[in-house]
Amino acid sequence: MTLVTYVLVKGISESASFNAAMVFLKVTVVFFVILVGAFYVNPENWKPFAPYGMSGLSFFGHTILGEAAPGGKPVGMLAGAAIIFFAYIGFDSVSTHAEEAKNPRRDVPIGIIASLVICTLLYIAVVAVLTGMVKYNNLSVDAGVSDAFKQAGLPWAEFIIAAAGVAGITSVLLVLMLSAPRVFLAMARDGMVPQAFFGDVHPKFRTPWKSTILIGVFVAVLTGFLPIGALLNMTNIGTLFAFVIVCAAVLIMRRTNPNAERPFRAPFYPVVPLLGIVMCLVLMFSLPVENWYRLIVWMAIGLVLYFTYGYHHSELRKHSDVMAAAAGGRRR
Repeated sequence: MTLVTYVLVKGISESASFNAAMVFLKVTVVFFVILVGAFYVNPENWKPFAPYGMSGLSFFGHTILGEAAPGGKPVGMLAGAAIIFFAYIGFDSVSTHAEEAKNPRRDVPIGIIASLVICTLLYIAVVAVLTGMVKYNNLSVDAGVSDAFKQAGLPWAEFIIAAAGVAGITSVLLVLMLSAPRVFLAMARDGMVPQAFFGDVHPKFRTPWKSTILIGVFVAVLTGFLPIGALLNMTNIGTLFAFVIVCAAVLIMRRTNPNAERPFRAPFYPVVPLLGIVMCLVLMFSLPVENWYRLIVWMAIGLVLYFTYGYHHSELRKHSDVMAAAAGGRRR
């Protein structure tokens, strides 16, 4: 964690080079898993294809569609998709790096869509190979890839896969921790968070170094004292909820501010944002109920911080109030 924080403080070029090396190692091993593991696939292991059904929808601990495991946790394809959603977190972070792109209008959409498609295909291929090598109920929950190769009689591959696992976790940390300080930087420019701290850019490295270090400490503390499963599910529901808000914002902004400059446009409006809201909510309700309680607590903390500080210091809100008052005066 200290190394990742240091690289992020050092600058975007160093972060990109470090991340590229980690991603290269990770992708190389992913292809290794797919190509080598394919020779050990037994199609009989894929039967039944969906042993717990295609659903897994629940509402605050009450199963609506599908089955529930002992303890009330939903199971099924939707429940599985919600739990592994963290594998798709990070694509959205490309948008927070628009300032570093040479041609953001073109590069950002291409970066998000291309990486999403490529990683989805690789993810499906890896899961298909693993569940073909070993029956799903015999796979290790903690180290599924290395366990599958061990059961297939290839224990020598464990070290390679473990190295790729470390590289994968490191690259994900790097991308997510790269995004958060830039979000705070944008908020600081508006005054929603203290400018002196979150808006302070290092004179040499030109990075928001104070918020980067703060986030590094925060992440280290959480990962050191909280169960990994709780962190993953909290990340899943938080990101899904953020996507719901973004999709809703597209619908609202098209009506409240139709003339705003839009370098990035959502196609097939309003179908795409509406489907985004529905699908994200479906996945949110496919997560165990305790994740909703965590989300509510975090939301309450965020709202308290916003209404006690951010609301009163937001320059955008002050400008909107002035414009609204001026428009009201003209009408009178």
